[in-house]
Amino acid sequence: MIISTLKVLELNKRYNLVENLDQREVQNPEGVGIDIRAGKIYRIIGEGFLGVTDRKSSDTEKIADIEKGDKEITMKPGDYVLVKTIEKFNVPAEKIQIEEGSEPMYLSLHVYPRSTLQRCGIYLMATKTDPGYTGELTFALSNLGNRPFRLELGARFANIVFLQVIGDIQRAYEGQWKGGRVSTGGMEKQV
Repeated sequence: MIISTLKVLELNKRYNLVENLDQREVQNPEGVGIDIRAGKIYRIIGEGFLGVTDRKSSDTEKIADIEKGDKEITMKPGDYVLVKTIEKFNVPAEKIQIEEGSEPMYLSLHVYPRSTLQRCGIYLMATKTDPGYTGELTFALSNLGNRPFRLELGARFANIVFLQVIGDIQRAYEGQWKGGRVSTGGMEKQV
């Protein structure tokens, strides 16, 4: 079940679910999700590998960083970039009380593109976020259109929906992407 944005903001005061939220989301949220913003942009520059026990993500090169004063990037048709959020997420590893008197539940986050991306030929590739994850989130954008697309850093490009998880889980997320890491930086064992 989707948790309303107002309820997420209420839970955020107790559990610090999202850090660095845009004031627009705090003061005047819209719909059932929270818009998240582009903070850093990376280009893939190396080869990747996914094996049964080992993996190596592609090396990346940071091409824009809002903290360094970068303003925007232009994606040509066919370009593929990784976008790291300004917001940092702290998805509790344990069940939390969502409504007073209700049974505690785990949370999971699901990501959707803002429709402006689709209307401009930009495809957002995203994943769910499991209980136990902390850090910024990294997504991929690909320009599938036939025209350049400009993305301003700080722009709201995706929408996060908080969901209740019914039942128990074997274990919370302990993965190697925790903390907002963008690349493995070499071959490593999978957990």
